[in-house]
Amino acid sequence: MKKNVLLLETVADEAMELLNNAASAGEIEIFTAYGDTPLATILQENSIDGVITRGKGQGNKQLMEACPDLQVIARCGVGLDNVDIKEATARKIKVVNAPGSNSSTIAEHAITLMLMLQRNLYESARQVKAGNWEWRNQFVGDELHGKTLGVLGMGNIGKRVAKLGDAFSMNVVYWDKFPVQSDYQALPLEEVLQVADIITLHLPLFEDTKNLIGEKELAMMKPHAILINTARGALVDQKALVEALNNGTIGGFGADVLVVEPPEQDEPLLNHPKTIITAHVGSLTATTYKNMCVSTVKNVLAILSGKAPQTESVFNRKDLGL
Repeated sequence: MKKNVLLLETVADEAMELLNNAASAGEIEIFTAYGDTPLATILQENSIDGVITRGKGQGNKQLMEACPDLQVIARCGVGLDNVDIKEATARKIKVVNAPGSNSSTIAEHAITLMLMLQRNLYESARQVKAGNWEWRNQFVGDELHGKTLGVLGMGNIGKRVAKLGDAFSMNVVYWDKFPVQSDYQALPLEEVLQVADIITLHLPLFEDTKNLIGEKELAMMKPHAILINTARGALVDQKALVEALNNGTIGGFGADVLVVEPPEQDEPLLNHPKTIITAHVGSLTATTYKNMCVSTVKNVLAILSGKAPQTESVFNRKDLGL
């Protein structure tokens, strides 16, 4: 029986080709919420079996209530902030993501931000483009070699960052909420904050990790310490962060994520002299974007056809007894 698949957002061309091939074979029919037909009309006129989104389309309770036959909600990515996992699990709906697909690219992005801040590369390049070669006489920067890297969250990305830090001859320590098998030294959160020259965040956003780095935690860090966030914006209390940067409590902040995206034009972190902010582009490399979308679509098609998806792709598999 043909299944109906709803796309809340676009996917990579290679993934769209897989969906179109399945549609041509009579296995699915594709509906797009970003086209001319309003989402409400699609849901009113069709029974949806599978939903695919990226980072903005919401897999919330309202959507699930409008799709009583829904079997799977999938996100082409890793984080699931935009999917109500608890509600989906209660309704026996499989929640699919692409774990591990962005580990290398996010780790590279985190290291890039560290290098740019530690070596003051952004300002150095900006001055050269402005014709001010003599700025080198007032250059202030340092290197990663020999510094202590504190990794908060030793999952797939955290482990990759730790390995890269090790390659730079950094002393790597870490904290994680759960026991982790690692070659690096595990410390309590407070100790990592106190000893690290660079702190990098690689944690999911839950109620107990929201504002994990606040005024108290920032005060524990070294005055020259750099904070890196390529995970979720709300892990950091941005108001406390701005104050810490202004007061010299910490040395700098690099991020690919903010609490509000896109940020307001008057967001003080954007043009602060001690920050480098990128527009949530860490996973948008051509290779990673394609791989995330393709693997997610393959797993959705497998579920809808009654086949087994990749086991690790079903985020709520344990709660569903799979």
